[in-house]
Amino acid sequence: MLKDTEAIIFDMDGTLIDSMWIWPSVDDDYLCKYHLDKPDDFHEMMEGKSYVEVAQLFLDLFPGLDRTLQEVMDEWMDMTYDRYTHSVELKEGAHEFILDMRAEGRKIGIATSNAGTLADAALNALDVRGLFDSVHSACEVERGKPSPDVYLLVAEELKVPPKRCLVFEDVPMGILAGKRAGMKVCGVDDEFSRPQESRKKELADYYIQTYYDIRKGTYEVLT
Repeated sequence: MLKDTEAIIFDMDGTLIDSMWIWPSVDDDYLCKYHLDKPDDFHEMMEGKSYVEVAQLFLDLFPGLDRTLQEVMDEWMDMTYDRYTHSVELKEGAHEFILDMRAEGRKIGIATSNAGTLADAALNALDVRGLFDSVHSACEVERGKPSPDVYLLVAEELKVPPKRCLVFEDVPMGILAGKRAGMKVCGVDDEFSRPQESRKKELADYYIQTYYDIRKGTYEVLT
């Protein structure tokens, strides 16, 4: 998996930190607050989209919602900030894996669909922000995942060619983004995307249950 790899780039939510549980509860609270009915494919519609794109999706889906794009994002920030700073943990084995990769001289980055403010809040609360050479949000680029834009932005800042980058992702749209960037991609198990496991394995090059699989050599090779 690590052969010819000069940079490791992580998605954040569900990949690097155990945080996907936050958003369904926030969505439900927000919809309840404004008496909105959730479409059946609501969460599938949001997958991979940036924080800004999801806020715009809300306004498109619910034209009666009398809020500006910024007001929607600000409300979500108020609802999630405390959880990101007090209630999330790194995924099993992630910290040790990052330290191993840094010790071997590889560069480390994050390409998240989440807001940069929440990413920084979580990483600082976990005391790991200094381990990353580049952290960028899909809100900073033209298109969110599955477009490759945010992964290419991180690779550019790391000064590593895409073909020498290894991406870790927990959802199909994120895996597609990494592949479209010309990078190798390792799928990561997460409770909230487990129903999509077969699709994740169809798209990814490798698959892990935890980051300890890499050290132990127990990861799946899919291609």
